[in-house]
Parts: sequence; structure tokens; C-alpha cells
Amino acid sequence: MRKEKTIDFQIKWAWHSISRMYNAYAARFDTTMAVGYVLLNIDLEHGTPATKIAPLLGMEPRSLVRMLKNLEEKALIVREVDENDKRFVRIVLTDLGKEKRELSREGVLSFNNMIRDKIPLEKLAVFFDVINDINRLVEEENQKLKT
Repeated sequence: MRKEKTIDFQIKWAWHSISRMYNAYAARFDTTMAVGYVLLNIDLEHGTPATKIAPLLGMEPRSLVRMLKNLEEKALIVREVDENDKRFVRIVLTDLGKEKRELSREGVLSFNNMIRDKIPLEKLAVFFDVINDINRLVEEENQKLKT
């Protein structure tokens, strides 16, 4: 089977195209797609526990530690230690982090609106059904491999 005919190739190819587009958009604001993705997953009002961010993003904890350090150095986030339980750390957006988060949000909305304008709703519904089925099957396979 040619690689272009495989499902995983098509998914990866599409994601790389989207990723390049988001990075080009983010570069205009001196950031990256990865940074925007993290910022979008931090609760605006209450922050997000550090231990919850990696699972939300599908990242390895080691990668997230580097990313959070980078975001902290760029003054996009601060870490707040719980006064009652010093082991509990919440990641909170700074004002600059909120600005960059909003720019990321606008980029995501713009992309989704463009897709929704150009691809009929019926086709998108089928796409979501199929991608959900693929994710479910992959998760089932991952569970089998773990046991």
C-alpha cells in the first residue's frame, strides 16, 4: 500500500499542514502554535493545576516542564503555590499571557470558521464521526498493548 493511501499518513499530513499554518500565524505575534495551545488550556479565571495540563494536551510531563519554564521566562504565566498544601501548584496566566491566549483563540476561530464556510456541514459531521471512531479504536488498541 502506498503511504498516501494510509489513514495515518493523511491524518499526520493534515496536522502538519495545520501546524505550519498556525505557526506562521503565531510568528506574527512572536509566539508559536505550541505556546498558544498551552495558553488556551489554562483556565482564564482560576488558572489550572500544573498536574492537569499535560493530560489535557496529550504531552509528556517532561516536555511540559520545559514549556512551562519557557512560558514563565516570557512572563506569560506565573506559578501559584497553594497556601494550605505546598505540593499543589496552579498555573495562572499573566496579563501578557491572556493577550497571547486571545490571539491564539482568534487564530483557532478564524481557521474553524474558514473550514466551516468552505466544507458543507454534512461532510464535517461525517468527518467528526469518523475521527471519533478512529480515536476510540486507537484508544482500545492502546489499552490492549498496555496489558
